[in-house]
Amino acid sequence: MVKTTLCHQLGIDHPIFSVGMGTCAGPELAAAVSTVGACGVLGTAGLPAKVVRQQIQTLRSLTQKPFGVNRILDHPQDGQLEACFEERIPLLVLFWGDAKPYVQEAHDRGMKVFIQVGSVEEAKPAANAGVDAVIAQGVEAGGHVKGTVSLSTLLPAVVEAVKPVPVIASGGIATGPGVVAALSLGAQGVSVGTRFLASEEAFIPREYKERILQSRAEDTVYCQLFDIGWPAPHRVLRNKAVIEWEAAGRAPAGHRPGEGTVIGTLPRGGKTLDVVRYSAMVPAPGFVGDLEYTALYCGESCSLVNDIKPAAQIVRDMVHEAEQVIAEMRHE
Repeated sequence: MVKTTLCHQLGIDHPIFSVGMGTCAGPELAAAVSTVGACGVLGTAGLPAKVVRQQIQTLRSLTQKPFGVNRILDHPQDGQLEACFEERIPLLVLFWGDAKPYVQEAHDRGMKVFIQVGSVEEAKPAANAGVDAVIAQGVEAGGHVKGTVSLSTLLPAVVEAVKPVPVIASGGIATGPGVVAALSLGAQGVSVGTRFLASEEAFIPREYKERILQSRAEDTVYCQLFDIGWPAPHRVLRNKAVIEWEAAGRAPAGHRPGEGTVIGTLPRGGKTLDVVRYSAMVPAPGFVGDLEYTALYCGESCSLVNDIKPAAQIVRDMVHEAEQVIAEMRHE
């Protein structure tokens, strides 16, 4: 497998990063990805600082390898970033905001900082702020999406705009050939979400994982439907909530079918939370209710995901596939 300059800088063997994915990527998933030589990223969206600190410590107990922690800057949570700084995590992965206020402190503590962007216009100031890498996110990505054009168009443009700052490709990548394609367009690594959602370790119900296996790119929809809690564009699977909203003419907020209805409950932090229709909340294990009305975040790469397996095996398979592609190209 190609070992890029970024791999050497981080002390990892494979240029593959798992996505933080809200709360779907817990310590077990991140540790499994890191231990096998890639870089796992812990998701912290909406978690109190105390829980973030506990999860970082759990992750450290599960792997000796470098890892990242994802922070969504649009989700202010008292003490979350401070917990990351105090724990001196190897890598801080930021999204949906300005990295500049955090770069110097992170570097002073020996931490690296990446930020995910969706355009050249967003990438340039991030690079100028001194981030260690920029993640370019194409519109085909699952979850919350900054990108508005395809990765194959965005990636080379960002690479050119921010060089020599390393760029990581995100959106639509789930296989070894996808890794090679991204590297050929100038990326120094790939950030993979949907493929790891269908891992044994992903912190979502089994039924959600199985829905991903049954789905294809055409079954995903890019919208702003699940906006309660975070009104930002996202890509989800087309379930009953989406179908009924589309049938209602894609009605605006306040006029959508079943608005305000409680569609389930979710345990969190020792409490039971009501989940309302159109909530941005991810259905985690323990969710009781109808998944057909929840936000089932998923990228177009679901077309390439056909099984649920351990995260370490996913990394090994991607590396093996990439090596095969590279070997075949060299022989032609």
